[in-house]
Amino acid sequence: MSIVLTVGGQEIRRGTAQTIELQLPLLYTHTPVVMTARVIRGRRDGPCLFVSAAIHGDEINGVEIIRRLLRSPALKHLRGTLIAVPVVNVYGFVRQSRYLPDRRDLNRSFPGSEKGSLTARLANAFLEEVVTKADYGIDLHTGAVHRENLSQIRASFDEDGEVERLAKAFGSPVILNSDLRDGSLREAARSLGTPVIVYEGGEALRFDEVVIRAGVRGTIGVMRELDMLRPSSRSRSRRRPEPVVARSSQWVRAPQSGILRAAKPLGARVARQEVLGWITDPLGENELPVEAPAAGLVIGKLNLPLVNEGEALYHIARFAETGTAAEVVEQFQAEHDPETDTREAAEPPISE
Repeated sequence: MSIVLTVGGQEIRRGTAQTIELQLPLLYTHTPVVMTARVIRGRRDGPCLFVSAAIHGDEINGVEIIRRLLRSPALKHLRGTLIAVPVVNVYGFVRQSRYLPDRRDLNRSFPGSEKGSLTARLANAFLEEVVTKADYGIDLHTGAVHRENLSQIRASFDEDGEVERLAKAFGSPVILNSDLRDGSLREAARSLGTPVIVYEGGEALRFDEVVIRAGVRGTIGVMRELDMLRPSSRSRSRRRPEPVVARSSQWVRAPQSGILRAAKPLGARVARQEVLGWITDPLGENELPVEAPAAGLVIGKLNLPLVNEGEALYHIARFAETGTAAEVVEQFQAEHDPETDTREAAEPPISE
C-alpha cells in the first residue's frame, strides 16, 4: 500500500478518511452531478478493496449495505484501504431507473471512454478513479423490478483461485460460477487483474432486511479473509455452513400469457417436472402448469402475477446434492432473519 492514494484528484494518506466527490457530466438543466466515494485508509499496510452499489440505479439494497458497513465498529482496526461507492449510477438512482437517461445499461458499457456516450463516460470515470486503484472488488446488486433473487454470489472462478476464495469468504449460501459478460464491470476488472465478485439479493426498489444483513456480514467476512480486519471471536465459535456451488442454472419461461398463480417460494427445493405454478386466463378456462425442467433450488422468481408468453418466471439452480443446498439455504435464512437471529444487531431491522 502506497503512502499516498489519489482519488478524484485528492490525496488520502494512511490513517485518514475522506469523502470524495467525483465530477460527472452535468444534467441538461446545467445541474452538477457527482459520484460520491468514501475512502478509508488504515495506518497499517494491506490490500485495497472497492465496494460498489447501484450500478443499476434502481437496485437499492446495496446502498443500505454500504451505509451500514461504513458505520461498523470493525473498521476502526482497518488494515489497507476501503473505497466505498454507494451510488455508482447517480443518473438512474435519482430517476429510480435501472438505466441512464441515454437508455443504456451501465453494466454492459465498461470500460467506457472519456469521449463516448453519457453511460460510457460514467463507466470510464468509475473504472479509472476507483477500480484501477483497488486490488479486489465487491459489486452489490439485486434482481430487477418485480424480480426477486435469493442471496447469492456470482463469480467467474480464475486460475489462481482468488475469486473463488472471495466468493466462499462472503458466506452467501449459493455461488453461481457464471461466465463474464461483454461490457460488464467484472469483465473490465478481470482485464485489469482485479478479482471481483457480485452479490445478488432481493428486488429492485425494495429493501430486504435479510439480504442487507447478509451483505454487510459477507463484506466484512471478505475483508477478514483478506486480513483487512481482525478475526471475530464470535465467528471462531460459530460454524457457518459451507456455500454450495451450482453446476448450472436455468430460467423457466411462461408457456402462455395470462395470470400466474405461483406455488413455490424463493429458496424452495423442487423436483424435476414438479409444478411451480399455474398460468390461466381471467375466466379460468385455459390453464397450463409451469413445471421445473430439472431438480434444483429456486434462486430467483417473478413477483408480478401478470405474465406474457416467454417471460422468465423462475430461476432454478442445479446442484450435485440438492438436499444439501436446501439445508444450507434454510440455515442461512434463519441466521439472518431478524426473528431468529440471536446476534445483537447494530441497528433495528427495516420493516416490510
